[in-house]
Amino acid sequence: MSAPRFGIWAAVHGSRASHHDPDEPDDASWERNRALVLEAEALGFDAVLVAQHTMNPYDPQRDQLEAWTGAAALAALTRRIEIIAAIKPGLYHPVVLAKMALQIEHISGGRFALNLVNAWNKAEFERAGLPFPAHDDRYAYGREWIGLVSRLMRGESVTFQGEHFRTEDYQLRPAGTFRPRPTIYLGGESEPARALAADHADVWFINGQPLEDVAALIADVARRPAANGPLRYGLSAFVIARGSDAEAEAEHARLLALAQRDADLRADTRARTDAASVMFAKTDAAASRHVGTNGGTAAGLVGSYETVAERIRAFHAAGIELFMLQFQPFEAEMRRFAEQVIPRIR
Repeated sequence: MSAPRFGIWAAVHGSRASHHDPDEPDDASWERNRALVLEAEALGFDAVLVAQHTMNPYDPQRDQLEAWTGAAALAALTRRIEIIAAIKPGLYHPVVLAKMALQIEHISGGRFALNLVNAWNKAEFERAGLPFPAHDDRYAYGREWIGLVSRLMRGESVTFQGEHFRTEDYQLRPAGTFRPRPTIYLGGESEPARALAADHADVWFINGQPLEDVAALIADVARRPAANGPLRYGLSAFVIARGSDAEAEAEHARLLALAQRDADLRADTRARTDAASVMFAKTDAAASRHVGTNGGTAAGLVGSYETVAERIRAFHAAGIELFMLQFQPFEAEMRRFAEQVIPRIR
């Protein structure tokens, strides 16, 4: 397995722990995200994940960065960092999306990846008059969708007739300039998500949770035949690193207290969420003990610099290659992690 890689979540809808933190403005602007990603690249981070939402999933009155136009711009501005853009299949026809992916791959010089997600925000679809099928039906749709996208990104001439899509002798160029196709990430922990990851993904993203749970998830998926060679694994986590464990726990307590002021926002978000979402089922149970999204501090990366480094080593030994990280206040804590934690691991 390769050495650990470190990525950041772009600030596409503002803050990840609390929207009421006096130390961090709730800023999802292009200007902020551009500066954030350029600094992350300069600090040595390896990847950025640009989550996809058409409207802000927590408060429609707040700003939301558009993922794919933002990813294209970041691809043109950066030189080394991997650009990962999330995609919900129900929002784009596979031919259109594959063409967009190939163009960003070309702009970036072979540094682009897409992250297939099943979608959980019903309102994003229903308020636009778009269908939002049941959980497993969305995965069946996504399976047909990514099968087409993968072939089109390879530059194949695709003739296909399925339940949802039909193409006839469709071929996209340029393709294969830098590698066979852009990398495919996949998020989700339900059984349909695990099966889809084994069949179509290069990297499976796991939400932040304790080491033993992560190891069990990896063991379950690793036993399945992988269509694209050995599957790699990524982990989402919110990091709070300080000079001592006590200082880190105090900062965690501060953010937990601030997060309580977002209770109404969380309740409204939950009302618009698919009840079958595994991610939200887990986070609901732990909301009073953890901050951040997609598991957040449930991964346990809260402690002294050495404590956090040791926990990252343990996750890496269990199979995690890419750590997709959240911070708050983002810029300052990202710098702290780069200066104090990464050198202890590398």
